[in-house]
Amino acid sequence: MNRRMKIALIGGALLGLICVAGAYIRSGMSASPEFVFSLWYNRVIIGLAVGAPWPTVPRNKALIRGAVLGLLVSFAFYSSTGFQDPVSFIAGIVYGVILEAWLSRAERSSHP
Repeated sequence: MNRRMKIALIGGALLGLICVAGAYIRSGMSASPEFVFSLWYNRVIIGLAVGAPWPTVPRNKALIRGAVLGLLVSFAFYSSTGFQDPVSFIAGIVYGVILEAWLSRAERSSHP
């Protein structure tokens, strides 16, 4: 597993924790364990998709790629909930961008 993938998976897992906390609060502390786990796992999958060994592109294109991957992966979760959680859907798009921004920064700092 390359460095990019490791960073993206860790980032997806961490962002998933933030997302789960937000969803749990929004649900009035009543979200089921299955819902919470599947939401967290969805964020890990975003990390997997974003962390794939994509060709190097300019940062603005990488950020768009992150948004598109976040949208595609989040849509799977969003549709499985009967389109009931638009906040988590939008957050997935944002998380894809955050992961790409983090990765592009990490890649820049590792190459002098």
